[in-house]
Amino acid sequence: MRAIQVSGAGGSAALDPTELAEPTPAPGEVVVRNAAIGLNFIDVYFRDGTYPTTYPFVPGQEAAGTVTAVGEGVEGVAVGDRVAYATQLGAYAELTAVPAAKLVPVPEGVELRDAAAVLLQGLAAHYLTHTTHPIVTGENVVVLAAAGGLGQLLVQLAAHGKATVIAVASSEEKRRIALAAGAQHALPYDGFDERVREITGGEGAHVVYDSVGADTFDRSLGSLRRRGHLVVCGLSSGPVGAIDVERLRTAGSVTLTRPSLADHVPDAASLRAAAAELFGYVADGVVRPRVQVELDLAEAARAHDLLEGRGTTGKVLLTP
Repeated sequence: MRAIQVSGAGGSAALDPTELAEPTPAPGEVVVRNAAIGLNFIDVYFRDGTYPTTYPFVPGQEAAGTVTAVGEGVEGVAVGDRVAYATQLGAYAELTAVPAAKLVPVPEGVELRDAAAVLLQGLAAHYLTHTTHPIVTGENVVVLAAAGGLGQLLVQLAAHGKATVIAVASSEEKRRIALAAGAQHALPYDGFDERVREITGGEGAHVVYDSVGADTFDRSLGSLRRRGHLVVCGLSSGPVGAIDVERLRTAGSVTLTRPSLADHVPDAASLRAAAAELFGYVADGVVRPRVQVELDLAEAARAHDLLEGRGTTGKVLLTP
């Protein structure tokens, strides 16, 4: 089968198109023929060595396709089932062996392409808006990087929750995309904390979803209302440095969290429940996956260059 392999940490050139033996399912696994593979920034972190792993490896964390083989002990999954998976290394390939516990069924009303485009970031957007900070009607919600894959989903779900959504994005085009996703306001990064306070009548935001990290942390903190909630959900500009916790008191007794998917959907049952609700939003048009670029699997290096160049405003997919 065709696959992409990484033999050592490096730039996008480390993504090597190759031929590998087709996998067979171990007990508890199934083999999925990937119809579409979603790219996420975590793929870059594994490729460049930020997240260490064993070499060589096949990167990729997210895909959707059909089951071609079922291993011993697997129940409730059959050959031909339409499924998707996330947080499982090995997606950059025509076929991937996946633990059955990581599979979610894709309902007939959702295209496999859309499932691959939305699952990982959609699960993140779901727990961020439903569990980390359950959005309440009328709240002021700030979303940074609002035209990115996660950002647009956060805007859509917050708008669906009848919040006032204040998007922050780096260009006029990206701000238009955020407004089209459902934001009521769209701001540039320069001075966004002051503008948030103006828009909210001096009160500040109930929650800020900050996926940028180091470059925006101080302004995100300054955007919050008394007892507001700063949710750091990404580090695209680099990690936030050491924090004096006293700043949380002086900012208005605010709270700070750095949540993870594994702590919000820790088992198969919670994963499938969250995915079912997410795919329901997709089928109903509440969540609208926006695929910007589709490339052949062999063009994985180019896809990573696009991702790291931050020129994309939607999902990047690879198709085997």
